[in-house]
Amino acid sequence: MNKNVKKLVLSGICLGLCMVLPFLTGQIPQIGSMISPMHIPVFLCGFLCGWPYALVMGFIAPILRYFLFGMPPILPTGMAMAFELAAYGAVAGFAYKRAPKTNIFIYVSLIAAMLAGRAVWGIASMAIYGLQGNQFTFSAFLAGAFIKAVPAIIIHIAIIPVLVIAAKRAGFIENE
Repeated sequence: MNKNVKKLVLSGICLGLCMVLPFLTGQIPQIGSMISPMHIPVFLCGFLCGWPYALVMGFIAPILRYFLFGMPPILPTGMAMAFELAAYGAVAGFAYKRAPKTNIFIYVSLIAAMLAGRAVWGIASMAIYGLQGNQFTFSAFLAGAFIKAVPAIIIHIAIIPVLVIAAKRAGFIENE
């Protein structure tokens, strides 16, 4: 199969997962949104398909989900999330492509993407809140990006490398 077609199909599958996973985790009211279910397919898309596919898919996912299901609210959450997810996918894919193909660099690429995406989310939130005439403080950034995100950070670090290693073994990722 043509590599670009394969990547496009995998990106579509990841986008579909972005639409479906929040329904599954939403059934757990206390922690459903705390585990950031849309982030998982975006990170995977970065590792499986590369940064250009993951950047586009990550940006589209929250906007499409808003138009299909009304969640997340488009302003300010959905738009800030679009930039955040685009950064997650792009940095994960770019860092992994440039790194040695050892398993430790899956973690390095993932953590780099998590930090970059959170920084982009903070900048986008500050801009969106500012355009709305509201204030987005540094303490709001820390709370949203790190303190409230601890369960998601732990789950992503535990799950995503395992899925990437399995995808490598299954031949979905070339060991260039």
